Formats: sequence, C-alpha cells, structure tokens
Amino acid sequence: MREKMVDFKRFAVILLCVSAFFYLGSVIPSAGKTMIGTYVNMGATIVFIMASIIFFILSSKYKKILAENDESLLK
Repeated sequence: MREKMVDFKRFAVILLCVSAFFYLGSVIPSAGKTMIGTYVNMGATIVFIMASIIFFILSSKYKKILAENDESLLK
C-alpha cells in the first residue's frame, strides 16, 4: 500500500511537470506556431493537470487508508 501511495504521488508530480512544459510551449512565441498547435498544447496542459489531480487524490486516499491501518494496529 505504501508503495502505491508513493508511486501515485510520483506520477502526479511528473504529470504536473510535463503539463508545465506543454504550457510553456503554448505561451512562448515562435515563428512557425499555428493556432491549432497552441490549442493542442493548451488541451494537453489541461489533460495532464487533471490526471495529476486524480493521482494526488488517489495518493491521499491510500495515505488515509494507511493511517487508519496503523491506528488500528496500535489499539
């Protein structure tokens, strides 16, 4: 369980970093960039941020389960 919690948190951080690169790709001006490319980059940014949020939620869920299990073991 603890490994799953750590893995989900790592996935979330990595997805957050990747979304930052997509965001920078859509914000930084370049000569050959089209509006469709900008929209794709912004869409990818939103998708990666949403996936990151889901993984953070899953990580916190497993953290709660672990805390409850540790609490029940102490009793």
